Amino acid sequence: MQTIAIEASGNAAACAPELLCSGHAACPGCAEPITLRHILGVLGPDTVAVVPPSCMAIIAGPQPFSSLRIPVYQPTLEASAAAASGLRRALDAQGKRDTQVMVLAGDGGTYDIGLQCLSSAAERNENILYFCLDNEGYMNTGAQKSSSTPHFARTGSTPAGKTTRKKNLTEIMAAHGVPYVATASVGHLDDLRRKVAKAKAMRGLRLITLLIPCLDGWGLADDGALGAARLAVASGAFPLLEVEDGVRWTVNSAAPTRPVADYLALQRRYRNLPAADVAALQGEIDEGWARLVRRAAAEQ
Repeated sequence: MQTIAIEASGNAAACAPELLCSGHAACPGCAEPITLRHILGVLGPDTVAVVPPSCMAIIAGPQPFSSLRIPVYQPTLEASAAAASGLRRALDAQGKRDTQVMVLAGDGGTYDIGLQCLSSAAERNENILYFCLDNEGYMNTGAQKSSSTPHFARTGSTPAGKTTRKKNLTEIMAAHGVPYVATASVGHLDDLRRKVAKAKAMRGLRLITLLIPCLDGWGLADDGALGAARLAVASGAFPLLEVEDGVRWTVNSAAPTRPVADYLALQRRYRNLPAADVAALQGEIDEGWARLVRRAAAEQ
């Protein structure tokens, strides 16, 4: 079995078995397998995954031919957090309290269809680790808009551009007061691995939202996922942050150094966007960044 060197915590490095098989069904150039590879490298083999219908369900494949070398349970789209809660309690009853129960869900199954189960699990503070693989739309079924789709983005169901803002899942989950909420990106792997290791060491409900640029749905070049992920952070469109216990906000990325126009220019879904709409998006990002800075400063 292949191994991958992963920074598990602090400066220590561990050599974990490779838990994602080659030959999976991801699109060529997709950022999702790379992201998952590093998540699994930190969590290790004593992990079970709940995977609702999504791109990840296609990548993982059907049992017993899954591309993941850990147990996988595929529930209905709305039931991920409930299924994970049940698995957690069953494992606890067997004395397997150190086994990690994680959810690998898309934004459709998190921001939209699964939000009621997720909110209930957060209210109960279930001991699960929830990863939202956010590609900002229902990319597995034709790139329709979700509530995670950003303002003005053209999708299969918003051909003239989405008329509403992207839902702020981080703020919603932080308002539940759960132990840990964070954002992370494949474009900043050290930060991603640190946050996964930090969440692994905690108990209670932990949620990490991971930006997954979709080559086809966003209209990126075949090798454009990593560059888009990095530019999303550099422009402030996807700031890196973490919130502990709903009150301690920490911003992990520098102040935006690139205009959002540079980020939009990479994506076909924003092609020919009027200058007024670009300016409106820049205003939303500036407003959101200022709010994050205020919250982080209040905890100093």
